[in-house]
Parts: sequence; C-alpha cells; structure tokens
Amino acid sequence: MTPGPRTAMVLAAGLGTRMRPLTDAMPKALVPVGGKALIDHVLDRLHDAGVERVVVNVHHLADQMEAHLAARRDLEVLISDERAELLDSGGGIRHAADKLGREPVYVANIDSLWIEGATPALETLKAAWDPAAMDILLLLVKRGQGIGFEGPQGFFRDDEGRLTHSTAPQPATPFANMGIAILKPELLDDQPAGAFSIIPIWHRLQAEGRLHGAVMDGFWMHVGDPGARDLAEAKLREAAQAS
Repeated sequence: MTPGPRTAMVLAAGLGTRMRPLTDAMPKALVPVGGKALIDHVLDRLHDAGVERVVVNVHHLADQMEAHLAARRDLEVLISDERAELLDSGGGIRHAADKLGREPVYVANIDSLWIEGATPALETLKAAWDPAAMDILLLLVKRGQGIGFEGPQGFFRDDEGRLTHSTAPQPATPFANMGIAILKPELLDDQPAGAFSIIPIWHRLQAEGRLHGAVMDGFWMHVGDPGARDLAEAKLREAAQAS
C-alpha cells in the first residue's frame, strides 16, 4: 500500500434537502445504502487506505451523528461542531484546522460511493500526490463511468494532470469530481472564519497550475437523492452477484 495521509476530513454537516423525505428524521450521512450508512461506506474506504484519524463535521441532527460515530472502534473520530452555523466546504475545513494538523489530509464527501476497478481508487490518488507540484489533488471519474452526475460541471485535465474547472454546457467536460481529494490544510490559513466555498480556492490554484487530478478506473455513484440511492443499491447488488 502506497503511503498517504493518515488524517481525513469528512464533510457530513449538510442539511440533505435533496434526500428528503429520508433526511426528515436522520442526517444524510446516516441514510442506509446496501445495508450500511453512507458515512460508513466512506469511513471504511479511508480506513482501508491507511487513515487513522477522521474529523467529521456535524450540523443537522448532530446528536444522531455523534452517537453513531462513537461506535467506531477502528478509527479515532473527532467531531467538528457546526451546530451554530453551516460553514460550507471551505469554511468547514478551516473551522476544523486545529484538529486536522499541518500535514496533507484527505477531504471526503459522504455521498460518494464507488465500486473498485483494477486499482483501488484511493491508491490511485495517493500514487499521484506530489506536494512539490500541487496543493490539491482531486479524484476524478470519466464521464460514463458513474451515475448521479449528469450536470455540466466538471474538469478538463492536461497531460501533466493539471485541471481546469468548467460549469459551461459546451464543450463537455470529460471528467467529474467524485468528492475525494488530498489537500494541504495551510491553503485555508488566510481565509476568514465563517462560511465559504472551496471552489474559489480551486480557481486560484488552477491559475497557478497547482490544482491537479487523478482518474480512478472504477465505477462511481453520487448518492444525492432517494432515486440515486435506489440506483446505487441496485448497482452494488449487481457487483456483489458478479464477484
């Protein structure tokens, strides 16, 4: 196994509005897919990749999240409390800086599941990480190798792995961000406290040639709403039967 980050930030504080009615009584991170909570799918992948400490931000029905995470014995789990205010993707990472440390970390969304290809996705990400050349490395998937990401937002990637982000419908982007990255926490040191998106940071690094991407060879499932949950469960059953 390639050495990689030992710490991860798992973004689990969202309201899960698109997942209603499933999220009326539970956080999105606890919605079951294939008999396992979304967040446990992600935590299991991170653990398998060598992660030892995970910071999870909480907001919606946070007490449920804390109780569920307290049952994990294979990982050190720290809670980043956003009950008072949702901080968005960038603000959530910035708020957890004291728990993340200064070494590069994984940042993972909880609605990203995948079926491995020939190389485990996080091994692909670790092998491509070069801190001298990049400050964020996104894990990407080719269009057509996943479900739940039909919109135009995505990336172009050059021969060196440098990325250009685009939300335009044309020309079509060949790659989608599958919701896991390696990131240097100090990137956010100059940001003020409060809510902000990580996307402007992407754009700054893109201009500097320091936003990179690695392409997984598996099949990705974005579980954003109940219909996508049903599709993901069917795909997981299909993969289990084929193995």
